Formats: sequence, C-alpha cells, structure tokens
Amino acid sequence: MSTFRTLEVSNAVYEFEGLTCVTVKSPSLKHRGDLSLFVPPEARGLEEVPLVILLHGVYGSHWNWTLMGGAHRVTQGLLDRALIEPTVLVMPSDGLWGDGSGYLKHADADYEKWIVDDTVQAAIEVENCLSPQSKVFISGLSMGGFGALRLGAKFPERFAGISAHSSITEFSQLKEFVEEPLDRYGTINPNDETVLDWMVENRDRLPPLRFDCGTEDPLLEPNRKLHKALTDSGIEHTYEEFAGGHAWDYWHDHLTDTLRFFHSLLSSSR
Repeated sequence: MSTFRTLEVSNAVYEFEGLTCVTVKSPSLKHRGDLSLFVPPEARGLEEVPLVILLHGVYGSHWNWTLMGGAHRVTQGLLDRALIEPTVLVMPSDGLWGDGSGYLKHADADYEKWIVDDTVQAAIEVENCLSPQSKVFISGLSMGGFGALRLGAKFPERFAGISAHSSITEFSQLKEFVEEPLDRYGTINPNDETVLDWMVENRDRLPPLRFDCGTEDPLLEPNRKLHKALTDSGIEHTYEEFAGGHAWDYWHDHLTDTLRFFHSLLSSSR
C-alpha cells in the first residue's frame, strides 16, 4: 500500500534510456511533486541498490539533470567501464515555488521534507531494486548544491555521503538569482539558512563530504569561503576547483566526480 494518496508512474512502453517519470501527491508539499528516476539495466533484479538524489538549480525542474546534463548517460558510461556499481538516480523537482524554493521549509509547504522524506519514499515504492535499507547519497548544483550541502548536514543520519557543484552556500545568495523577495520564503531562524552552521552543529555526525566549483563561476568566492571555514573548524571534507563556469557543460563533466566519490564510500564501507 502506498504512503501517498496518489502516485502516477510513466508507462514503461514509452519510457527511454532507463528513465521513469513520477508524479506524487506529497504530504510535505500539500500538492503534487514530480521526479525523474534512472534505473540502469545492471540494477534490475538486485536489492538494496544505492540511491543518489540529484537536486537541480533555480528555474529548473526534475528533468534538468537528464535532459540538460545527461546524468543518466554519465552514470551508464561509468557502469559500462566498471568504474561504479549499479546505482539509481532520483531527480526531484524543487517543488516549483517561484524561481526556486531553496529546498527550505516555507510557511505553507516543507520543501526540505519533500526531498528528505517524500522523494526517497516515492523512489522506493516505484523501484523494486530499492528498499529502506538502500544507502542514500545527496548531490546538487547551484541552488541544488545549497540543498545538498544543507540537507546533508541538517539530516546527517539520512545520508551516506554529500557532494555538491557550484553551490550557493548561504540563503542570502539566492537574491542574485530569483525574482521573489527573500522575505517571501517564510524562513524563521537565520541559523537554519546557512550550510556552515549545520555542519558545525552536526560536525560529529556528518557523512563524508566533497564539493567543487569552477574557476570562472560567480559563486567561486563563497565556495572558497566555505572551504576555509570548514578547514578552520577542523571539519573533514574535500574541496576542488576546476576550469569552467556556472554552466551545464561543467556539471555534466563533474557529475563523474560525484558518482565516483559515492562509489568509493560504498567500497570502503564493505
């Protein structure tokens, strides 16, 4: 029996390249939410396959990582070369509030629990190769990088690893991207809006962490600042810089770093 009042799944006859689309009525959103899933052939018939959440940036939706970033092809390419083990991708919308929900809890909808609770549960209900025992990893780009870093740090027990690309690192940085005034987000506690505060608070429980940024990215300095603050606080992490800007070719190329990082964590845990 489903956890959700309604859950619509695309017809396998019309699906392509291992992609499935799902629309679910989310109790956290109080309305419908969309997500895309990629299940490689290697995962079929297995149990407790790892699940990677990929969060998109502002202006986007659940299809961005696949149809703009080719995430499913990147994953399949790594599988074909035996560089990672079978992994399912789940790519949710951010809830489609304004230019971007920030994956935050608003006054009228909880966009963080949509990710942490509902997205994971929906993926488990749709795909037999997943279970509540599947290890869950979280990653994202830009606003989705903020979501991945912040949610991974706020709910550390839920995730086996965190990775992020070209991340917004503080809620206030959203104003450079969105039309909506930040006071419309309805957040209450300023300490709930930064990545660093949650990482410091939960430093002893954080899952393994990496993040990167392009050297031509406007968010480079905030990422360098976060790296320095984590280093000064003695919080273990990996930070990398690569050539590139705030663009899909960068995220397409460096998703490989995320997936291989998560694979290394799976290998080391055995």
